[in-house]
Amino acid sequence: MMRLEQRLTALKVPHDLRALGQDYGALIALILLIIFDVIFTKQFHSLITVTNLLVYVTPTLILGVGMTLVIATGGIDISVGSIMGLTGILTYLIFSGKWLGIHNIVVGTIVAMPIALVVATLVGVFNGVLVTRFNVQPIVATLISLITVRGIAEVTVNGFQFAFLSAPIVSWLSGNLFGFLPRQVILMAVIVAIFAWLMRATAFSRYLLSIGGNQSAARLAGVPVTRVLITVYAISGLLAGIAGLAFIAFNSAAYPVTDGLGKELDAIAAVAVGGTPLTGGRATILGTAIGAIFIQLLRQTVVSLNVPDDIASVIIGVLILLAVFLQRPSKA
Repeated sequence: MMRLEQRLTALKVPHDLRALGQDYGALIALILLIIFDVIFTKQFHSLITVTNLLVYVTPTLILGVGMTLVIATGGIDISVGSIMGLTGILTYLIFSGKWLGIHNIVVGTIVAMPIALVVATLVGVFNGVLVTRFNVQPIVATLISLITVRGIAEVTVNGFQFAFLSAPIVSWLSGNLFGFLPRQVILMAVIVAIFAWLMRATAFSRYLLSIGGNQSAARLAGVPVTRVLITVYAISGLLAGIAGLAFIAFNSAAYPVTDGLGKELDAIAAVAVGGTPLTGGRATILGTAIGAIFIQLLRQTVVSLNVPDDIASVIIGVLILLAVFLQRPSKA
């Protein structure tokens, strides 16, 4: 009897269950939600529904990848939604010939996309410089960019919306491969795969996580803290630019007032629900992907059940709170 009690004690069942929730909670929640949808809603009853879900979640997930890196360093980037809006309007102005005078729409698109992505990356670099060189708190530094970049995007076109149904960017990014696989989903999967590998197999990930764990100790250990942080914010800006291109391609329009508005909060929610501690020091790209898909599926589920969208927001807020709470024992 004594041996049996010792074995049960050694199992540490509550601790193991808590660890299971920390490591696989988002995946378990997603599986349960899928089962619920299969039984009680019309979700997953067709391939189109599944691909639409993945297309809708693409911008948020791409933002979430960059946000995961930033949060892993102990920072935050709330400027990514504004960068999305600026990227979209820059792309339109160049490929439409309004800027640079390129009147061939295909050539204009080929030129516009890299320019827009460079600008998005430079905004990220600016954020990184504010954080590292001027010791501005990350939330303040990126708040400055959020306001400034959104204002620049709106002033540039006086807040007007522009549609471009026949633009090459729409056919390039919104088309399907093999007739059923959206190119946006392929782009999203490639980005997730690249950064999941980056966080598992490179020295850069070790530097990044050590900064999030203890920046002072990392600096004393010889980690190039300033360079790594600027690189991380630059990557976040670049991915926000890519998300902006995917967003305008899907909508076939650019509207700087609303494009990307609130998307930074969706990205942070995906990171938190996916299991990356908001205090830094640890990161899971695949967890963020699962978190983003879960949140989008949750929204679609409540809509299909005729539940108001604001109720979905409340549920998502509760889930974020739960995710942060579950991270406490792990951090300790």
